[in-house]
Amino acid sequence: MSKAAREGELAGLVGEYLRVLGNERGASAHTLRAYGRELRNFAAYLAEQARTKKPSAIKLTEIRHTEIRAYLGTLYARGLGKASAARALAAIRSWFRWLAKTGRVESNVARLVATPKLPRHLPRVPTIEQMNRMVDSVGEDAASWLSRDRAILEMLYGCGIRNAELTGLNVEDVHWANEAVLVRGKGQKQRYVPLGDTAARALREYMAERREKLAKLGRTSAPATGALFVNLRLRGVRKPGGEARLTTRSVGRIVKRIAVRRGLSADVHPHTLRHAFGTHLLEEGADLRAIQELLGHERLATTQRYTQLTTAQLEQVYDRTHPRAK
Repeated sequence: MSKAAREGELAGLVGEYLRVLGNERGASAHTLRAYGRELRNFAAYLAEQARTKKPSAIKLTEIRHTEIRAYLGTLYARGLGKASAARALAAIRSWFRWLAKTGRVESNVARLVATPKLPRHLPRVPTIEQMNRMVDSVGEDAASWLSRDRAILEMLYGCGIRNAELTGLNVEDVHWANEAVLVRGKGQKQRYVPLGDTAARALREYMAERREKLAKLGRTSAPATGALFVNLRLRGVRKPGGEARLTTRSVGRIVKRIAVRRGLSADVHPHTLRHAFGTHLLEEGADLRAIQELLGHERLATTQRYTQLTTAQLEQVYDRTHPRAK
């Protein structure tokens, strides 16, 4: 097989794997983009190796863990950090696991490559007082659509959902009778999260305005279905079957703008509110298993990060206030 044919084979296998991730495993668009980028970069590296000094490197059955380790070395040489290398390795491991499962290779050689040891950075979480002030004082000075932006903050902090889960919500996902919201999480896993009173009030106010805006465009039947959170100018609504669903990037801008106007750090983003949700529940005595269910974490170990957050906060208080800590 020629080098060009082998390159095409690699690209085809990457594409097939990404389709499996999307169709069968329900991976998010963000995951597909990230995995696609990492695997195409790795395939390009193998092709380059085949063109220069290692003609066998591009043969899947002859790739060894040393090739993968050498590829990670090129990432470091380009100035990328351990986190970037770890992301690349995660994608390569996943790909090789699928290749082994489907009989393309004998074993997952990527398992033999150690994951770069990452420093443990605990996310900074605003206090309960800071979060209440941020959510309660949303005003026209920081919001482009006041009722919508207030409802977004209430849902992110009050329900602890991810940014992609928020933008993926449809009108029919709000179950008013049960005071709950149906959320589609990672891997298309579904869960119900409680809809608190303040979030419900904010959502009702926003939905009334949403209904009016769509009605003005002649979409009298649209308000009952479709995207829950829509963009300000309702772009896309006039197209047949179109909708004006808000993007995760727009939500990030909305959250950051309001946070900065309320004196919080510029690094606040939608996931910060999710961290705050879990941390504040734990601080107020919620059971770790209950928090796991609310957040939709598959593993309890992921939820246990919040115990580390509160422990770190306690240590700061201790260091700052106890006379024997100095």
